[in-house]
Parts: sequence; structure tokens; C-alpha cells
Amino acid sequence: MARNGIRLRYSGFIIFIARLLSLATGLIFQYMVARGTTSHDYGVWFNMNDVLAYFTMFAGVLPFWIMRFTARAERGAGKTGILANLLISIVAFIIYIVSTPFITLRLGVSEYIHLYMLISIQIVEFHLLNVFEACLRAKKPQALGYGLLIGEIFKVVLGFILIVILQKSLEGVIVSLTIAIAAQCIYYFKLLIDDLRQELNWIYVREWMKASIVNIYSIIGNQVASYIFIMLFTYGGEVARGYYGAAAQIANIITYSSFLAFALYPKLISGGGYEDIVVSLKTVLMFAIPMTVGALTLPDLYITILKPEYRDGFIVLIVLAIDALIATLSTLFTSILYGLEKLDEKAKIPFKELIRSRVFTVFSLPYIHSAIALPVAFYLLTYTRNNPLQSALYISMVNLAARIVTFLILYVLTCKMIRIVTPWKNIVKYVFTSITMAFLLHLIREILNPSRVYAIISISILGGVFYLIMLAVIDIEVRELAESAWRIIKSNFKFEV
Repeated sequence: MARNGIRLRYSGFIIFIARLLSLATGLIFQYMVARGTTSHDYGVWFNMNDVLAYFTMFAGVLPFWIMRFTARAERGAGKTGILANLLISIVAFIIYIVSTPFITLRLGVSEYIHLYMLISIQIVEFHLLNVFEACLRAKKPQALGYGLLIGEIFKVVLGFILIVILQKSLEGVIVSLTIAIAAQCIYYFKLLIDDLRQELNWIYVREWMKASIVNIYSIIGNQVASYIFIMLFTYGGEVARGYYGAAAQIANIITYSSFLAFALYPKLISGGGYEDIVVSLKTVLMFAIPMTVGALTLPDLYITILKPEYRDGFIVLIVLAIDALIATLSTLFTSILYGLEKLDEKAKIPFKELIRSRVFTVFSLPYIHSAIALPVAFYLLTYTRNNPLQSALYISMVNLAARIVTFLILYVLTCKMIRIVTPWKNIVKYVFTSITMAFLLHLIREILNPSRVYAIISISILGGVFYLIMLAVIDIEVRELAESAWRIIKSNFKFEV
């Protein structure tokens, strides 16, 4: 196996920063869409995406295995995987085109059929994007951060031209996104030119298709687990779903810290070891802990960023912030487990071994989550039908409890593969500095009483800067990390990825 030259922290920070910047561009684009469409068209836009999701559901199935084969330097894996996923996308595209007239008729939106046809191009794009990202994650994970920024810039610029200036409404939205994804794909394609010059090996496809049964099993499990939100909408009403959705959008920002360990999975596959795990754990916690503490300190302010009416739902955000921290750790430990798994290291995936492997156990965790959460949620929601806030709170607590159980299972499975010593000394520093930051945020809040979005965001940035400066003062590793980051920035000033 060829050792991989992936730089963990460099790749992680590039993707983490790109994700944070995409928050801003995403809000700008959503604002343009909301302002540039009627309420009816806005609903149709969401429906188009809901329909499209059924035809891109399996876009990431083969890339799961393609990334593993590429990280192990299996010759031709990248080219074979790209062509295989392209063929799957063409089949999905044809089925979508044929069924669209029937779908739009049943949904009562036949007058929008030309837009449902226009968005079909994204089916092929999503399949290509998934496989391109899988190949690059195995070798140049930082490129995904640059690609994301390229896509976001195209999206916002084209959105402004087509939606705001030319007032093309839904046509402008679809064209902007389609071209933005295409630009991202072209950038990735350019980086993968060398892979595309290798020979095809269709034997790989047979192995991937055989193993993909368990990926589909996992996808179904996640769909079953998400049924809890349908229950919340059905029994708690649209207001309850709104409380939960608003809080979840804020809390999910905490999970962005998991991208700091994005390169760990392929690094372990290609020969990384214990030191890489420790570095990733420290780096993720360095940001996940203060982000969680920040959400716990100013939950009512953060939730009003989306909609002032949801201010009372701050208690839901408190629960979901803790849930997001556990989810971040789950993502990290899943990467460790997948990275250490050796069942496919000879470019063969024995199905019986796969079923008995820890990978299959991880794929089964959504079913365990559902077994815990769904019955309890049904019982509680029958008592909270007329109380939307209480319904949303109970569902968040149920999901948190189920998440903790599945994380503990994941933690035990991972520790059986490799002994992981928790960096308690570092964690204490992160917690202490985060609490100090929380006092500062609370003090500023009492003095300024911010209500506008820009003021809330400015205070958050100030708190983050204070945290990093104070942590650098008390932690020599952070100072060394900052110096290393500066050297890397200077050496990569020309953006050679």
C-alpha cells in the first residue's frame, strides 16, 4: 500500500473555513431566492428538491467504496468509479425524465413541468460530484474546500445576475445552481486528469455493487430514523416542526468542526496511525467545545437570527447543541473505525466478512436509534399535541438520548480496534477557556443587548477571537499550531492544491 502524503490539519482547516464561509453565501443565496420568488413558487422550489432527492438517493453508494480503493492506491479505481457512477446517473436521469410528466400531474404542478425538466441535469451533476469528491478525498482532501468555494462564488454571482437583476425567478435559481455545480465538477475533473489516464478495471465494480447492499441498508435505516420528524409534524404541527428546524439549523453549525478531521479517514486507510487519531481528536474538540458553549450561552439570540418568532425555542437549541457535539464525536469515531477496517485491503470485499464486520454494525446503528427514539417519541407526542414547543423539546431530548446510546456503542467498537487515550489535559484547557469566553459573551450581551443579526454575529466572532487568543496563551500546542498554519499559508500562497 502506498503511503499517502495527506496533511491532516491543513486539509481540515481549509475545509472547515470553506464550510463556514459557505454559511454566509448560503444565507445570501437563500435570501435572494426568498425575495425573488412568490410564496407559491418558493414552495414549488422546495418540492422540486424533494422530488430530485429520490433520484440522487444512491449517488453516494459506490463512492463510499471508490474512496477506499483510491486511498489504497488501487490502480484504475478512480477512473472506473467515475464511469460507473456516471452510468448510474444516466439511468436515474432517464427514469426521472420519463416519470416527470406523471409526477407533476399528480402533484398538481403541470404548469411547472419545464422547470422540473430543467433541474434534471443536476441528477448527473450530483452523481459526478459525489464520485469526484470521493476520489479527491482519498488524495487531496483540501481540494474539496477550494471546490466548495468555487461553487459558492458562482452560485451567488449568478444568482444576483439572474434572480435579482434579470428577475428570472425559479429559472434563475435552477440555472445558477446548475452552473455552480458544473464549475465545481470541472475544477475537480481537472485535478483528476491523471486518474482518468489509467486503465479501467470493471472487476472493481462487481465488488462495489456486491458491497453496496449494506450501504443501501444504511440509507434505509437513516430514512426510518428520520420518520421521527414526520411524527413531530403530524402530532405537534407545523409550528413544532418550525421550532425544531430553526434550532437544528443553528446547532448543525457545531458539526462543521468534524470537517477538521475530514482527512483522517483516507489517511488511516493509506497507512496513518495512532498519532493521526490523537491530532484529529484534539483539533476537533478545540473548536467543537467552544462552539457548543457559545450556543449554550446565547441560544435565544442565535435562534432569532432565523426568525424572531422562534425565540421561545431557545431551550430546544440548548438540547440540540449538546446533540450536535455528540454527533460530531460520532462522525470522528466513525472515521477512525472505517479507516482502520481492513476487509477490502486486497481490492476484494468478501460479503460474509462484510456482514460480520464492524462496518456493518455501524450501518446498523440508525436502526438502534429508531428502536429507541420512535416508540418513545410516539408516546410523548400523544400527550403534547396542543403544545408545539413542548413537542419539539421532547423530540430533541429523545433524539439526544438515542444519540448518546449509539455513540457509546460506536466508542466501544472503535476502542476494540485501537486503544485511544483521551487527551483530558487538552480538554480541560478547552473547557476552561470556553467558559471564560462564555462569561465575556454574557457580559457583552448585558451591556449591548444586541438584537440585529450583524450585531449577534459580530459578538460571536469577537468571542471566537478571544477564545483562540486566550487558548494560545495557556497552550503551547496551539501556539505551535498557529505557527505551523502560518508557514503552510505562506508556502501555499499560490493555492497549489
